[in-house]
Amino acid sequence: CSEPMFDIEGTSKEIDERVRLALKGAGSVYRTHVDVLKALDPTVIVTQDHCEVCAVVLKDVETAVSEALEGSPRIVSLAPESLDNIYLGMIEIAEALGDAEKGRALVASMKRRIESVASKVTELSAPMPTVACVEWVEPLMVAGNWMPELVELAGGVGVLGPRTSHSATISVEQLRAADPDRIVVMLCGWDIEKSREEFEPILGNADWGELRAVREGEVYYTNGNHYFNRPGPRLADSAEILAEILYPKSFGFGYEGFAWVKR
Repeated sequence: CSEPMFDIEGTSKEIDERVRLALKGAGSVYRTHVDVLKALDPTVIVTQDHCEVCAVVLKDVETAVSEALEGSPRIVSLAPESLDNIYLGMIEIAEALGDAEKGRALVASMKRRIESVASKVTELSAPMPTVACVEWVEPLMVAGNWMPELVELAGGVGVLGPRTSHSATISVEQLRAADPDRIVVMLCGWDIEKSREEFEPILGNADWGELRAVREGEVYYTNGNHYFNRPGPRLADSAEILAEILYPKSFGFGYEGFAWVKR
């Protein structure tokens, strides 16, 4: 029903420049295919009103609906800035689809898995490592939204990432000042190989070589696209992946190799 207004291939810097240009020009990163929406004639539409870069936003959906549809579909607009809001959104979607119980069951299952990790972490005697979750390279960004919560639940101390707020642009100097024990790379929309291709060159810079995590080999590449960037059921997997990375002697869920790798 929608697509980006620009070519999504390229470096992080090139994509960032295209996003900024699209927002400045059209005021939106995506175009909505009104003809497709009209042909589908949905009774429920799920959208979001949290990030204008990640997906079509509510105002664009409302405009498309007014142009294409004669009926009044129910629009469920999500604002997943925290785990609690993600859970509420899942239940709201299920309710809109006529099966609220399945939504509640899904949320309960996610909570059990995440709480199981958090509970085991409290039993460990090891010191909690500091963690920087890198979500973009140029400009350098650290993950916000639900990620700081997940880091804490998995037994880490998040540095720089704004809790339950949008991801934030930081300087290398700020990262050096925080000097985290672990750097977890979860580039938005990219898999492990693309993330490694984009991130490896900057690790050769002097500023990065001085970081504790780089010196001690504690840099990890993840499939951010599948496991960290999206506010869906796989966030339970995200907590388990983080636990494997932070406490490899205590957790072994089997994600290493396809969901994350050590540099």
